[in-house]
Amino acid sequence: MQFFRRQLIVWCALVAVVVSAAATAFACPFCSAPSLTMTEQLTQSDAAVLTKWVGGTPAKGNDAGSTTYEVVEVVHQDAGSKLAKGTKIELVRYRASKAGDLFLLLGTKGGAVLDWGSPLEVTQTAYKYMKEAPKPDVPAAERLKYFVHYLESPEQAISNDAYGEFANTAYGDIVQIKSLMPRDKLRKWIVDPQVSPSRLGLYGLMLGLCGSEEDVKLLEGRILDSSEEFRLGIDGIMGGYLLLSGEQGLNVLDEQKLLNKDAPFSETYAAMQALRFMWQYGDGHIPAARLQQSMRLLLTRPELADLVIADLARWKDWSVQPELMSMYGKEEYDIPSIKRAIVRFMLASTKDVTKSTGETAADLPEHAKLGAKYLAELEQKDPKTVSEAKRFFLIK
Repeated sequence: MQFFRRQLIVWCALVAVVVSAAATAFACPFCSAPSLTMTEQLTQSDAAVLTKWVGGTPAKGNDAGSTTYEVVEVVHQDAGSKLAKGTKIELVRYRASKAGDLFLLLGTKGGAVLDWGSPLEVTQTAYKYMKEAPKPDVPAAERLKYFVHYLESPEQAISNDAYGEFANTAYGDIVQIKSLMPRDKLRKWIVDPQVSPSRLGLYGLMLGLCGSEEDVKLLEGRILDSSEEFRLGIDGIMGGYLLLSGEQGLNVLDEQKLLNKDAPFSETYAAMQALRFMWQYGDGHIPAARLQQSMRLLLTRPELADLVIADLARWKDWSVQPELMSMYGKEEYDIPSIKRAIVRFMLASTKDVTKSTGETAADLPEHAKLGAKYLAELEQKDPKTVSEAKRFFLIK
């Protein structure tokens, strides 16, 4: 039962990753996918106006009532609109408020009239932040120079939006502003229980980019905190830790999170995510062979084995071919997803040949020959699984 519960956690995590990737391709590696940011909403609207609440008619029976707003300032509008300061806008549905409260109205053109969305209550500070924010067509790194100052703003709407801008931005663009990152504030935020756990992945990553040797101990202490609970953002803290500590830090993760069978499953999975991050974005800071070595440690964890095997195939670590063959169908590894992963690993090994390789089998590299040999054995032993694995074979 415990095994299947852990498998469910893995697949839920994978679904989250896939959904996030589909929505925001190449975005921040350790950030949750946000909704549209304020600047995106402004840009996509045909009209945007700052208004104040004037009054309205409360709902009664089947009548939803109405609310009246008065335009304080026109942010933008299309050529056909005639909005101006003092214009009254009446919306169906009563919204209780008090005179003078500010709301942002965003409209889209629906034929000859504007279709107004739900009023967004704002303060003067939030409106100023939104109005002065760089537009989406400004280069990403330049935009972040503005938003970095509003992370953990006292106004939650502003801080959420600033975080969303980072979450939607590619890692390479985030790196470009590392000299502007508020190191001292990041150190405080990472240990502050009042900071939203969903932001810790970003803050850990940022401290890894702008920090110093002193911050290694801070991040390590956060990682080694004893906790049985699922910790949002710990993968980003691990990623930032590895950026600062390199192989020395990886030795710590090996011992405490990858080899330690008492470590919570979610912590081990987070360490696995940190390995993937360093492989994709680490720029050789930790040698590829050393990352492969750590990933191989997870082959002893059946609940992660299929994912690990797929990673090792992408990383072209063909050294584990004999080990995978010995695992095939053995006790706790006798699971369809693991067996299919092993078949696909062997398939991938046979396709990892250079263009200059000759056409005869004798000219193939050793891993390709061995992969073909093992595939033939598996086809004899378990033709159904091999057929299923080939049908959906995809290695990127």
